[in-house]
Amino acid sequence: MARRRDILGQTIAMKLEAAIIAGELEAGTRLDEVSLAERYDVSRTPVREALQILVSRALVTRIPFSGTVVTEITRDRINELFEAMGEVEALCGRFAAERMGMDERARLETLHEDMAQIMAAHEVGAYEQANTEFHQLIYEGARNSEFHAMAEAMRLKLAPFRRRQLADETRIARSHREHTQIVEAVMQRNGPAADKALRRHLTSAAKAMLLHWPNDAVSQKRTTASGSM
Repeated sequence: MARRRDILGQTIAMKLEAAIIAGELEAGTRLDEVSLAERYDVSRTPVREALQILVSRALVTRIPFSGTVVTEITRDRINELFEAMGEVEALCGRFAAERMGMDERARLETLHEDMAQIMAAHEVGAYEQANTEFHQLIYEGARNSEFHAMAEAMRLKLAPFRRRQLADETRIARSHREHTQIVEAVMQRNGPAADKALRRHLTSAAKAMLLHWPNDAVSQKRTTASGSM
């Protein structure tokens, strides 16, 4: 029962985060547990868990006497998230290139080859899962539990934005080419090259995200007109 509740909570969280990133739930919108439970035909418990997930990803904020409201996501905030992720992933990549075993390098290369086939088949969901595994292999290969934990925490915060990006096949193709440079650096045990490739990869991801993100002035106008859900 607890497992099913967890899955429900995660599913609701993903639907809400997609609506927030798409601008369907605007900054300042109050998320009411009762209304959401009715909307998704569930009890309030998975809704409460979903909102907690969104709080941990800084997509919503709990305000005393006001409840849970959608956080304003500014362009500066997106830049900060991708910049922080870039720094952490670059460190992980540098260490992974130097410390990965042969079997781990082979897994990374094989996964990258599989992702090319997934991309050709236009299986966006499968590519997203493989993309997560790709980056996790690098975190694990760094052989540093602190960096691994930091990278995972940042990955969860960036997950909604990356999901939005990977819905665009043009971005997937570019991301895959950037992965090629990362894999080559890791296979060559070239730490500095892996560092550089991952920084470039996250900078490119931020640029792609911001390309379609509204200016903060537009976002602010929407905020004043937002209501409750």
